[in-house]
Amino acid sequence: MVKMTIVGRVSDGLPIAQGPRYVNEEDENFSSYKQQAEFILKEISRTGSSLAPSKMTIRLDLHHHCFNCVVENGVCFITLCDSSYPRKLAFHYLQDLLKEFDKFDMSLLNKITKPYSFVRFDGIIGNIRRQYTDTKTQSNLSKLNANRRQDLDIITLDMSTIVERRRRLGKLASLSLFCVLEMLEKAMATPPTVSPIWCSPLLEVIAMKWTPITIMVIVACILFWTCLVGSDNFTVVTS
Repeated sequence: MVKMTIVGRVSDGLPIAQGPRYVNEEDENFSSYKQQAEFILKEISRTGSSLAPSKMTIRLDLHHHCFNCVVENGVCFITLCDSSYPRKLAFHYLQDLLKEFDKFDMSLLNKITKPYSFVRFDGIIGNIRRQYTDTKTQSNLSKLNANRRQDLDIITLDMSTIVERRRRLGKLASLSLFCVLEMLEKAMATPPTVSPIWCSPLLEVIAMKWTPITIMVIVACILFWTCLVGSDNFTVVTS
């Protein structure tokens, strides 16, 4: 059966709505499942809706449960189901939620800043969920028998794979940051080199700036003096 549903915004990974929970209130795993669903939403947000698979199943805890996810129009729909629950029905359920969600003004939804504050949609989730409780109703049987090739575009992953990938990316990011900080520390700790000729960084800067100009002036003066001497000699000779 469908046990938990979360709707989230892909742009920032914010969960904005959730349906009534059907996991036993005393079930200590409920909080864990919710955290895992929020983690998946964050991972999809990091990937971006343009790169994330539009449909995927994520298997959990020895495959007794799974998350089914639909990503479309910048919104992610996640539901927790028993692994025995027909996957095709789970995705029909998520598609029905998507159709109802599209009826709302997205500009208003984008202004939501608090998690799970779109409570108006919580009731809609509950109403649609009830339609999928009994898998043997005529409506649900028709959905199961129609379009048997529908599952071909659904990607299946293990939760452990996603967690391990995030761990490796986090480790790589930390290592890159450490390398950058280490380079900065070395650059700040290394004293500026002083030329043995000028004995001062300031004098070295002045020399590097004005030495070419000074040389050009001296050369121009020499050429001018040479011209004057040459003209005087020419005058003496012609006289």
